[in-house]
Amino acid sequence: MCQDLFAVLRVLWPDSLRKTLIREGKWEEYVASKTFLRADRATLAAGYPQKVNDYDDAEYVGNITIGTPGQAFEVILDTGSANLWVPDSTCGGGVTNPCENKHKFQSSQSSTWVKNGKSFTISYGTGSARGFLGQDTVRFGTEATDLTVPKCTFGQATSIAAFFKNEVIDGILGLAFQSLAVDNVKPPFIEAIDQKLVDQPLFTVWLEHEGNAENVFGGIYTYGAVDTTNCGPVIAYQALSSATYFEFKMTSVAMGTYSNNKGWQVISDTGTSLLAAPTAITEQIAEAAGAKYNRLYGLYTLDCHASIPTLDIVIGSTTYSLDNSNMIIPVTDTECGLAIDAYNGGGFGPSWILGDPFIRQYCQIYDVGNKRMGFAPSLQN
Repeated sequence: MCQDLFAVLRVLWPDSLRKTLIREGKWEEYVASKTFLRADRATLAAGYPQKVNDYDDAEYVGNITIGTPGQAFEVILDTGSANLWVPDSTCGGGVTNPCENKHKFQSSQSSTWVKNGKSFTISYGTGSARGFLGQDTVRFGTEATDLTVPKCTFGQATSIAAFFKNEVIDGILGLAFQSLAVDNVKPPFIEAIDQKLVDQPLFTVWLEHEGNAENVFGGIYTYGAVDTTNCGPVIAYQALSSATYFEFKMTSVAMGTYSNNKGWQVISDTGTSLLAAPTAITEQIAEAAGAKYNRLYGLYTLDCHASIPTLDIVIGSTTYSLDNSNMIIPVTDTECGLAIDAYNGGGFGPSWILGDPFIRQYCQIYDVGNKRMGFAPSLQN
C-alpha cells in the first residue's frame, strides 16, 4: 500500500473490510484514504516461505512474531511502505478504541526487547499511527524455522487511526526500501539482508485468486529465493527507476480497441487490492470492459459472468495480460466490480499502482540487491 494509502491463523473472521465498507457506502472514501499450502522449506531452495491468507482477493494477511518468546501479530506484508508497526500494550482510543480487539505488544514480556525512546508518526488519509520505537527480534512467521531477524527497530503504536478498527490486521510490515521509511528506520527485510540471513537479497510474492472466500490460504512470500514451485520461469526483469517504492517504467496499456502508449512510472504494491490508474485512463478501460460507474460502491461494476478483453500492460518490451479471473472481482455476494480504480498522484510519485490483480496473474520478484523487478507466470491451482 502506498505510504499515504493505505503466521496464518485458522479462525473465522467477519466479512472482509471491502464487503463491510461497500455495504455501508464507505468504500470510495476508504480507497481515497489509502490513495499470501503447496510449498515447504525443502522445495524452495534456500528461501524462507511465509504463507498468507486471502480475504475476498482484497487483503492478504500474514503472521509474524516479535520478541522472545514470540508474540504473534497479523499484518499486511506491504511492498508499498517500509515501516513495521504493531499496537503497543498501552494503545488506547476512548469509547471507539480501534486497538480494542488487536493483539498488542508487551515489551515487559520479551527478554530481547531494547528501549529506543524515539517517537514515530505515520500519517494516513484519515488519521495516523503514532507511538514510540523499540528494538526486538522479528520472525516472518511463527515457526522456529522461519526467517528470524534480531535487532529490528519497529513502531509500538499507542494510538492508531479509526479506520483500522474494522481491519482484520493488527499492523503493517513494510517491505520497501529504507529510503521510503518514516524516520529512516531500517525495514526488517533490509536488516535480514544486512545481517546476511538470506542467500539472495530478494523475495518472491505469489498470490492465489480465491474470489468470494474468507480467510482461506492465499499465497506465499518467499524470502531469499525465487519461488520456482509456484511460479514459472522468469519472463523478464525491469530496472527500478526509484529504489524507494518498487517503482519502474510502464510503456503502454491496452484493452479491446483502447490503447495508450504515453508511458508512466508505476509501482508494484502488495498492499493495494486493485489496480490504480489516472482517472481518464480508468474511464477508458472501464468503457472497453463494458463496466459502469456505481456511485454507491465507488467502483465500476459489471456482470460477474461477463467476458471482457484482456488488459495488456507493456513493461520493457514484454506484454503482460490480465484476464477475467483477475480483472473481475466480487463486490457483494451477487455483484462484481472491475479491478481498477482512479488514482491521481497530484504530479508526485508514481502514476499507476499495480496492486493484487497484477500480482495474482504474475509472480513478482522484488530484487532488492539488484534494484530491479522480475515477473514470472503464476502457477495457480
